Amino acid sequence: MALRFRIHPVTPFEQNCSLIWCDATNEAALIDAGGDADQLLALVKAEGVTLTKLLVTHAHIDHAGAVADLAEHLHLPIEGPHTGDQFWIDRLDDQSRMFQFPSARPFTPSRWLEQGNEVTVGAETLLVRHCPGHTPGHVVFISESAGVSFVGDVLFAGSIGRTDFPMGNHQDLLDAIKRELWPLPDDMRFVPGHGPMSTIGHERRTNPFVADRRG
Repeated sequence: MALRFRIHPVTPFEQNCSLIWCDATNEAALIDAGGDADQLLALVKAEGVTLTKLLVTHAHIDHAGAVADLAEHLHLPIEGPHTGDQFWIDRLDDQSRMFQFPSARPFTPSRWLEQGNEVTVGAETLLVRHCPGHTPGHVVFISESAGVSFVGDVLFAGSIGRTDFPMGNHQDLLDAIKRELWPLPDDMRFVPGHGPMSTIGHERRTNPFVADRRG
């Protein structure tokens, strides 16, 4: 039994939407269905898995733009983000106009997520950590069994998330990375919201914005 995943960049911002599934049950979830819903549904079909829920790290348009439509069309529950991102959910349509994306509708999560929650996908469990800073309600999903985390726009290979958008906070982001991500195993891989994967240990040692020089 294992958690498997495929990354499929969506939207003009090349946001890393992840299809994750439990290979024992074939139950699946999409993390950050930001757009290009037809492509995501084709990916689900190609993998032969059954989509059972939508997970959201945060509510910026490129991460959440297709969530409402997919949830309504497929009758799927939405889990995440944290309530701190209500501000951004309410403004999804405004965001779509600002960035010239297809129109996006606000949604109400079936379950808001908080620090310490767990999310299940089939027989697999993801741990939830609240990592504000890029947005106030940003969460990350951690699979200890698979040794992989899905961190949205908190941490990137060689960089960190932007904090110049409304309600961003640079110090909160640095604190969240150090508190919630650096204690993870060095060999844990992570899928960022954009760009290539990396490992926690590599970024903890070398990331120019938030490296732990003592490590």
